[in-house]
Amino acid sequence: MRYDLVIFDNDGVLVDSEPISNRLLAAYLTELGHPTSYEESIRDYMGSAMHRIHELVLERTGERLPEEFDDVFHGRVFAAFERELKPVAGAGGVLEKLAADEVPYCVASSGSHERIRVGHRTTGLDRWFDDARIFSSQDVGRGKPAPDLFLYAAERMGVEPARCVVIEDSPLGVQAAVAAGMDVYGFTAMTPAAKLSQATRLFADMGELADLLL
Repeated sequence: MRYDLVIFDNDGVLVDSEPISNRLLAAYLTELGHPTSYEESIRDYMGSAMHRIHELVLERTGERLPEEFDDVFHGRVFAAFERELKPVAGAGGVLEKLAADEVPYCVASSGSHERIRVGHRTTGLDRWFDDARIFSSQDVGRGKPAPDLFLYAAERMGVEPARCVVIEDSPLGVQAAVAAGMDVYGFTAMTPAAKLSQATRLFADMGELADLLL
């Protein structure tokens, strides 16, 4: 293995949550008087922490989202996860191989700790992640595209950034990994390859990742 730590993004990389959450986000923003299509939600918010949604809406409209926005949105998302969420095809196999080969890995997500755990519990991926392997934008001051989250995860896992590789599917996440001085593999199953052009390499099938990391 060429790396000492594999850092996974969560949404869209381990759990197939981006279609669900962006559908609900677009609908909720539209409901609040900020018309947003699914495609626009993917373009503007995929891979970002919640604070970015608030900041962009305020910047564009001069209006603040309601105080209960995060709680209402997460309630809708978690309910939908229980009904619809699946693991990304091949994700379980990659984690099983990394664990068997004793390769250190963790997850570093823009989502909240609760969102990460709900997604993992619903899809059965929780067997691969104890608390010491889970990092959220809640743990740092700035979310992606700032490098803070990935640097924090590497520090907590005891690995130098240059020895880490990040697995990402969003442009914001790729930018964050590059800024952290880490290699980054861009997962193109949902995101056009051109939008992940800063990545060290690109791949489209999660089942192939373990071999690509050798």
